[in-house]
Amino acid sequence: MLDPQETESQFEQRWWELMNEMRARFGKKPDMNALLLLIGVQELGQGAGPFTKEQKQDLMHIATCRLFSFSGFYELERVDEEGWPHYRLLQPLPFSNLKEQERMLKWHILEYFDSMDG
Repeated sequence: MLDPQETESQFEQRWWELMNEMRARFGKKPDMNALLLLIGVQELGQGAGPFTKEQKQDLMHIATCRLFSFSGFYELERVDEEGWPHYRLLQPLPFSNLKEQERMLKWHILEYFDSMDG
C-alpha cells in the first residue's frame, strides 16, 4: 500500500530487496519491461508461453493496468473467452513525466509482490 510516511531511502531499500529476490530467482536482475512481462504472465495465469511479440506487449499492458488498478485508475472489465483480462480506464493517469510514472509503477510492483507473499 502506498505509505505517505515512507521515506525515499525506505522505498529504495524495498526496491533493492525485491530486485535481489528476483535476481536470486531468475539468475539476473530484471528491468522494468521484464517485471511487467512477469506480472502480465502471472495475471494471465496460463503459464510461461511461448508468446509472440504482440502477445508480450499485451501482457505488459495487462500488468500496467493491473498495477494502476491499485490506485483506482483502471478496473478489470472482463476476461475474454481465451482467458485474457481486459481493463477499463477509470480516470486519466496524472503523471507529468516518465520519472513520476516509473516511480508509481515501482511502488505498485512492490505492492503487487507484497500481496503475493501474504
